[in-house]
Amino acid sequence: MPLSSCPASTRRIASLLVVTTTLTAAAPALAADGLFDEMRFGVTTSIASGDKQEDGVFPSFTVYFDPLDADGAADLGEKLLRPRIYTGAAVATSSNGVNQAYGGLSWTFDMTKRLFVEFGAGGTVHDGDLDDPDGDGPQLGCRFLFREYAAAGVRLDDHWNVSATVEHASHANLCDGPNSGLTCAGLALGYKF
Repeated sequence: MPLSSCPASTRRIASLLVVTTTLTAAAPALAADGLFDEMRFGVTTSIASGDKQEDGVFPSFTVYFDPLDADGAADLGEKLLRPRIYTGAAVATSSNGVNQAYGGLSWTFDMTKRLFVEFGAGGTVHDGDLDDPDGDGPQLGCRFLFREYAAAGVRLDDHWNVSATVEHASHANLCDGPNSGLTCAGLALGYKF
């Protein structure tokens, strides 16, 4: 069956898989050139309730860049002034789910040699419902939203890490219309170059 005759959610997942496979295949060469610092594959699910709830899970892929040498920061002040930059996407697996492309700044703080916490802030663009009261899923008011996330993780070795994440996106009442927001939690597997 041609991909064009598949449901929209299947086409979105197939598109994310193509992008992920392409980036994964190119990752060693790009990392060797110093282009990016880390890749993370994750999955989240909505933790909102009522009409803000989205069904299904959201596979995601995020790439982190370190042009300011956050890894080389010696103290808290330098860490705060030298964030990493991230960009990524999350794909909905249900009809009332919201697809997102996002980016922003990220700060990682080591609690021990293996344990870390991370915070990020930026923005997201989505394809969700803006203000249809009869729609299925959250009403988001405008196409561009603020996005924040927090993670707690453990480094398995010098390259691999696993983290638990919680993320939220909303327009902070800066545009007209409803502001249900998107709130998800999940797990991510990261590979640091």
